[in-house]
Amino acid sequence: MPGVYLENSDNFDIALRRFKKQVEKSGILSELKKRQHYEKPSVQRKKKKAAAKKRLLKKMRKIKML
Repeated sequence: MPGVYLENSDNFDIALRRFKKQVEKSGILSELKKRQHYEKPSVQRKKKKAAAKKRLLKKMRKIKML
């Protein structure tokens, strides 16, 4: 769980920036977007397979360029 503790001398803007970075690192927002709407298991599998295919094609293009 992300959290930032402030002291009297800390600047709010810097603390807010640190908090946003912690939230992004923990993946809370991406998880929230995923869970916003129900997705059938078959759709999840199709998306996962498409993402794997896309990664493979990208890797193959990178290898051909080198």
